[in-house]
Amino acid sequence: MNMKSWLLALVAVSSALAMSASFGQQNRDWNAIQITPHQVAAGLYYLEGTGGHIGLLVGDDGIIMIDDQFAPLSEKIYAAIRKISDQPIRFLINTHIHPDHVGGNAYFGGMGIPIVARDNVYLRLTQRGTAKAALPVLTFGAAVTLHLNGQDIRVVPTPPAHTDGDSYIHFLGSDVIHAGDVFRTVAYPRVDDQSGGTFEGSLAALQLLIDMAGPNTTIIPGHGVLSTRDDVIKFRDMAIEVRDRVSRLIDQGMTLEQITAARPTADIDAEWGFEPPDLLLPVLYNELTHAN
Repeated sequence: MNMKSWLLALVAVSSALAMSASFGQQNRDWNAIQITPHQVAAGLYYLEGTGGHIGLLVGDDGIIMIDDQFAPLSEKIYAAIRKISDQPIRFLINTHIHPDHVGGNAYFGGMGIPIVARDNVYLRLTQRGTAKAALPVLTFGAAVTLHLNGQDIRVVPTPPAHTDGDSYIHFLGSDVIHAGDVFRTVAYPRVDDQSGGTFEGSLAALQLLIDMAGPNTTIIPGHGVLSTRDDVIKFRDMAIEVRDRVSRLIDQGMTLEQITAARPTADIDAEWGFEPPDLLLPVLYNELTHAN
């Protein structure tokens, strides 16, 4: 292995360790976490706790649930759902594989609720030795549509972005999109390259979200506050600017350590750096140097 290959491998391992730690469950007081419901539209809610936002479509046909946060919160989440509706949960859709979004799969899957996700979600969870009850029972490679509660619910796979198993869920009747972690309002884009995510794919996936949304579409991010199409455009443009800045520094011959020390995002960290850009820079550097 030559020096460049060794350095790139080290970057990838470091990125994986940082990503793993950031999704960890260490030092959390689960008893202190509250699950708070927010109504988005008629019959449509998201639940806020810790981890990714949970989407709920509620009606006479039952409940469609999107993601389920961390495993220790499952009973609290179920209790919060029951305060909204006593209808059965018909389907649980996973937006991707991270434990702050699918940690409750075993609990809800164990109740007999069918889990729906992309083929790659099933593949990666299976490779990680996930319990059978936590695995999707219905998977897809192309967009699929569910028809419940008077709505068409379009589940749309994205290009490899946050991971290689991301999906958007578009509630067409309500003009609401649950975006999973491809779009978040709390930080720079996060790319899990060890789970097939790519930065360029993230840009393509954000463009897909922009194209799917209209001027009045409400977008539920994986983390953060309710957003609009214009918010996604601003986020996409910021991501392009960060990529271009890093690319220029690479063209000047700078190493990852030099680029990190140069703080290429310093002037926008106050707006976007709620999580350190150090989580993004190694992945971006690795991808851009491979491209070169």
